[in-house]
Amino acid sequence: MKDIKIVVLAVLVLLVASCKEEVEKPKVIYDGANKNKPYTKLDSTQVAIADLPIQMEGTDYLIHPVGDLRVYEKGTKSRYGSSSVIDLSFTISNFGEDEITGYLQNLKFQKVSSDSIRPLTDKAILIQTASYLSGIADKTKNKILVYTLFDMDSNRDGKLDTSDIKSLYLSDISGSNFTKISVDLEELIDWSLIESQNRLYFRTVEDTNKNGQFDKNDVLHYNYIDLSSSSWEVKSYKPI
Repeated sequence: MKDIKIVVLAVLVLLVASCKEEVEKPKVIYDGANKNKPYTKLDSTQVAIADLPIQMEGTDYLIHPVGDLRVYEKGTKSRYGSSSVIDLSFTISNFGEDEITGYLQNLKFQKVSSDSIRPLTDKAILIQTASYLSGIADKTKNKILVYTLFDMDSNRDGKLDTSDIKSLYLSDISGSNFTKISVDLEELIDWSLIESQNRLYFRTVEDTNKNGQFDKNDVLHYNYIDLSSSSWEVKSYKPI
């Protein structure tokens, strides 16, 4: 019994150490050794597919979400030994309340009167959300999409994924004027729309002590953009 307790304790210690190591994994690596190293996909066997197009109400553009075919392998037990079952998910995005969500490699745009389809960008990105600001469009006629996405392998692990820094972008409903709003190497915390002011507010955190983590010792930045203007100028403010 004593030996069993020792083994259990050792396993618990290893689990705690493993969790601690995962939590403390840097989100930013400042060593320039891998600066130009391209990211690699999580699974090189993945196949790019597109969901059926989406049209935001009141717009004349179709949006085609593009991502990787999701392949899940499940281990199963049979009387003849181990085997595996492959599950496929052909759905790569979700749509509701003027927002597309998922883990998308790109979006492609098509005017309803045209057969031409153009990509949002030719750069490597991973889109988490794309939100259409319908209230702003009704008031100002400016039809704007807001994106939260990952655009750089900030932790230099050779992959572009949610372990990297999240950024904020804007574009027109056509996908043109795709513009980064947040600052490189600053992590997007959140954003909020105040329609009465036609303003998009957002917060980022800067790793000012350069320890690779975003923590209480770092500096928060508070910003807003006047969406009634076409310049999308970022202005800072100090609520504290």
